[in-house]
Amino acid sequence: MTSPANSSLGLPPSGTLAGVGFLLVGIVAISVQDMLIKLLSGGYPLHQIVMARSGIGIFFSLLLVQYEGGWSILRTRRPGLHAIRCLAVVLANMTYFVALSVIPLADATALFFAAPLFITVLSIPILGEKVGPWRMGAVLVGLIGVILMQRPWAEGEALGANRLVLLLPVIAALGYALSQIMTRRLGVESKASAMTIYMQATFILVSLAFWLVAGDGRFVDGSTDPSLRFLLRAWVWPRPGDWVILGSLGLMTTLIGYCLNQAYRLSDAAVVAPFEYSALPLAVFWGWWMFGDLPLPPVWLGMGLIVSAGLVVFVRERILARRLARGPIKSRY
Repeated sequence: MTSPANSSLGLPPSGTLAGVGFLLVGIVAISVQDMLIKLLSGGYPLHQIVMARSGIGIFFSLLLVQYEGGWSILRTRRPGLHAIRCLAVVLANMTYFVALSVIPLADATALFFAAPLFITVLSIPILGEKVGPWRMGAVLVGLIGVILMQRPWAEGEALGANRLVLLLPVIAALGYALSQIMTRRLGVESKASAMTIYMQATFILVSLAFWLVAGDGRFVDGSTDPSLRFLLRAWVWPRPGDWVILGSLGLMTTLIGYCLNQAYRLSDAAVVAPFEYSALPLAVFWGWWMFGDLPLPPVWLGMGLIVSAGLVVFVRERILARRLARGPIKSRY
């Protein structure tokens, strides 16, 4: 997987470059998806949006399955691990989207960025990857940035949401980190399109379960909590103009699943994860352009810390790659 030409030039391995490319495409798709879901959150229940998104997305994913080898690649010898991974993705998405309906897009994205930090740390015990003091120090700096964005000193209306809602993106981050670590473990024997199909099917099953239990809106009658209403309100027939948005969500979820699966199949999790920070400026742009929201000064500062931490991790990896290309190194800084 490592290109000799890249090694001789001191560049990252070709697999790493491809992984980063796939991840950046996936991040753009995520930012568009988040913006569209926030647009729809005032009129539709979350489980209906997820059902429509995954129902349309699984069609595109089946086309990718044919491209990568046909129906046979859907067979797996590790269905249990795939199921756990898919449930982790569902947990990450559902908790994040509930928070997204209440708090600004940039704030939700920023809080979610505990995920790359979790990925870097979890890659040590689960994948056996080596993460030296420089990268661990960068992780701590990034974590400080995430905490700063949560504004632990603020109370009440100054927060714009209750503490539980603000914690939801962090819970989502942990679920997402676990899913991506498991993607790395499963990716050697599973194609990206197959893993995307498993994920879409799980979303559909979970959405159907929500519909059977709460599809008539019985659990939110009289409730004024916007996050609870988004999660459990009754299904409604989409307005004509919204079908285009729902179709776009289906395309976005296919790109997200495929590109992120490919990214973490091709590259070390601790190397690829910092590039997810590119979602921060995209979230600021969509939040400002579509909803008129701009981050508060503490959020800007926290974003700066997170982006700086990600750059430190990336630069450190390039230095180590050059040393490994020249020969064994005695210690890992």
